[in-house]
Amino acid sequence: MRVAFVGQSTFFEACALEDGASAWTATFVEFRKDGDAGALRRALADFGPDAVVVFRPEVVPAGLLADLDAPTLGFLTEPLPRHGGVVAHDDLERRLWELGLVDGAQFDRIVSFDPHIARTADAVLPVWRSAPLPVADRYYAPVPARSGPPSPLFVGRSTPHREAFLARAKHHYDVLHLAFGVDADGLEEVMAQHDVGINVHNNPYPSFENRVCLHLAAAHLVLSEPLDPTHGLEPGIDFLEVHNAGQLELALWNLHRHPGLHHRIRVRGRRKAEQFRASRVWPRLLTDLLAEVRAHGGRRSRATSAV
Repeated sequence: MRVAFVGQSTFFEACALEDGASAWTATFVEFRKDGDAGALRRALADFGPDAVVVFRPEVVPAGLLADLDAPTLGFLTEPLPRHGGVVAHDDLERRLWELGLVDGAQFDRIVSFDPHIARTADAVLPVWRSAPLPVADRYYAPVPARSGPPSPLFVGRSTPHREAFLARAKHHYDVLHLAFGVDADGLEEVMAQHDVGINVHNNPYPSFENRVCLHLAAAHLVLSEPLDPTHGLEPGIDFLEVHNAGQLELALWNLHRHPGLHHRIRVRGRRKAEQFRASRVWPRLLTDLLAEVRAHGGRRSRATSAV
């Protein structure tokens, strides 16, 4: 079986199934908003997939995949306003507006990274399942013994909320902030050079970022703002929860004084990361997709019934 993953590689290649990691033959096709739609279709035609996964389905032009001879799975990766939630933010409203532009008729099923946004997304795209973004197998590493000071890393674009949260830690400790995206090879290299992963939300609203799963897979000790949902991760057991800039700074100060501190959390987090391993998650999800479409129909049956 052959699966093609479509999306912006600097964000999503690290979440895709790698060729050779399972019984599925896999490829990644670069595509971003306003990209070359013709080149995407040619790449898919040349590969001949049995299934196609699109990260951020809202960026694919209307009708582009409608006649594709393979089931299509759209993966919602962006936070949205939560139904009945009390948090309002311009960023969430903008993302909801962008989702409203999607051509849902060209996708057989939709997965959302966050179950809390499913009811909001249902108004545009019926959500089939919710699951965190997986982690490509290449990023999994054994837990090392710690003997030196921590080497903390934050991967993510700069926002006022993040800069305020990270400022004190950056000032007093050598925190590497990769703010402009990095390809899969570069990310693998930088992950291997660090042992503490920091997670701060894009803006002050609850979410679950896939960088948490990446850091856990790389055997990093994760320092994160509270996660919602947690996707099975337990604060104080699988990762350390920090609520503000002062707590982040204190956590790094403690690690500088005691490098082996929280080793058990690092080990437990690495074990829990196995539930996100791409070669474990994607084959199950894709097999279910094919069975679901065979049993209950997909975009083609919807189009036929509408005629």
